[in-house]
Amino acid sequence: MRIGGLASGIDTESIIRDMMKAHRIPLDKITQKKQYTQWQLDDYRSTNRDLRKSSDKLFDTVMKQSTYMKKNVSVSDEDALSITSKNSSADFSGSIKITTLAKQATLQSGGSLQKDEANITSEQAAKSTLADIGIIKENDSQNQILTITAPGKEAVDIEVKATDTLDSVLKNINSKTGVSAFYDDRSGKIAMSAKNSGFGDITVVEKNGGSLAENLGLSTGVASSQQGIDASFNFNGLDMKRSSNSFEVNGFQVNLKQTTTDPVTFSSSTDTEKVLDSVVEFVNDYNEMIEKLNSKIKEKQFKSFHPLSAEQKADMKEKEIELWEEKAMSGTLKGDPALSTMLNNLRSIMSISVNTTDKDGKSLDKDNKQITISLKDLGIEPTKSYLDNGKLIINEDKLRAAISENPNAVYDLIGKSNTEPKEGGIAQRYRNELQVAQEKITVKAGSSTAVNDTFALGRSLKNMDKQIERFETKLQMMESRYYKQFNAMEQAIQRANSQSAALMSSLGGGM
Repeated sequence: MRIGGLASGIDTESIIRDMMKAHRIPLDKITQKKQYTQWQLDDYRSTNRDLRKSSDKLFDTVMKQSTYMKKNVSVSDEDALSITSKNSSADFSGSIKITTLAKQATLQSGGSLQKDEANITSEQAAKSTLADIGIIKENDSQNQILTITAPGKEAVDIEVKATDTLDSVLKNINSKTGVSAFYDDRSGKIAMSAKNSGFGDITVVEKNGGSLAENLGLSTGVASSQQGIDASFNFNGLDMKRSSNSFEVNGFQVNLKQTTTDPVTFSSSTDTEKVLDSVVEFVNDYNEMIEKLNSKIKEKQFKSFHPLSAEQKADMKEKEIELWEEKAMSGTLKGDPALSTMLNNLRSIMSISVNTTDKDGKSLDKDNKQITISLKDLGIEPTKSYLDNGKLIINEDKLRAAISENPNAVYDLIGKSNTEPKEGGIAQRYRNELQVAQEKITVKAGSSTAVNDTFALGRSLKNMDKQIERFETKLQMMESRYYKQFNAMEQAIQRANSQSAALMSSLGGGM
């Protein structure tokens, strides 16, 4: 704690504080510049995150061919048959007459499993060993092996020990084979069913000639079984079979539900509304992005509004601080070349034409010229106002008609990919521009995990930290020097006062 001015009566603390304020002005400017650079860094990284999200969304939506292949399928008897589109690019129609449905093979043990003339209980099945309930002899040290075969599956060996429980054996069968098995304590029987439908039988045999399969009632001649069967149907005049009631044909998923006496007719058509929604969302996302980024690169800079210091904030109200910093933070990305170049390139991309085919798959028109398509052909055009910076407007009726007539052409224009990105559709070129801009911004602003030495703004922040540190040291030394000088002055005044007092005393004493 310093107490100055005792001899001189001068408020040296205030004088030194005011002098230091003048010397701190360059330091305050560096600190303000650092804060602005930090705001700039945050805005660049936020923009890069938005570009990455836009890039990922393009890849997951309009760059996927399935987006344009959405189909509506109508079926004359939905109780007997259902059909959904998976990845078909062509329409699908015809008839199906269902003769038999696919069924799973089943096997049921003959007789009931008993102990002391009563069915084995669920508790015994879970806790008692096979030796305890008499299925395997207690002194039988050799493990038994059941070989189980399900339709369409390879045979699987299941090793069984006398110390196993009935439940543990069935769980092992369920996890390793193509059958599902359970024990019913009401009937005392084991029931098995194939996990998959289709032609064939479930068989259980003893591999080493033991009696386990027989003791469980599952051996041939003891167990009762029902053979699995294939689904049989006539598809557009062709007799066909499948092991399952659910299968795929030409990119459509077919599910057979019940047999029919008459053919069930079906037909598909493009789900125009879903494709339209995807294209409209793509355009809206584009418009939103260019509006946001154009506002950023054209945002006004208020050079007279500098970042506030802690002392300045202490003298201001919260709303005043908010309004001040809103202007102080403005213009951090003004005129950024990476974003400006990207936006200019995107406007050009939205006007391109690409090669395509007509609804019949022909690539040349009647004049033997290559058929092309552009957004204008879909009813998507730039607004008339230059202030919109290339925003697009949509004529939904025209877009709907274009999708309905030839969805493949819409895909060629927007979603189609090429090994050379600049030769692909609009979305691939668009995404490529986003990625180029991301890379440039990363060089400038880094990522959240990057160290300052690895990107331009980080190096600037590091240099400013060093300048601030050096300046702080310099100011501390300067302040100490001022205090020493004022202390010397105080001491000189005190000596002068002492000498004056002594002199006065001496003169007074001589009179």
